[in-house]
Amino acid sequence: MKNELEPSKILQAYESIMTHGTPTEYGKIYQGVEAFSDYDGYTVYMRGNGVELKVGFHNTYHLDYDQEHLRDSFLKKIASLVK
Repeated sequence: MKNELEPSKILQAYESIMTHGTPTEYGKIYQGVEAFSDYDGYTVYMRGNGVELKVGFHNTYHLDYDQEHLRDSFLKKIASLVK
């Protein structure tokens, strides 16, 4: 899935969650997607519906999921947060 996701869109979705979300134990949740970062802020995470997206330094990312339809649903939700 290299280069399939646009890092700028991912970070816009992250900012939307952090702006409009409700606090959780780790970060904030908005429209079913939880967002948080590591202690130094260089790595951000978004997760929901059995999928976790990790975005690291230099716009590298890793998607962790068990089923493709869950991944597709999650990515659609991330895209809708940017609109």
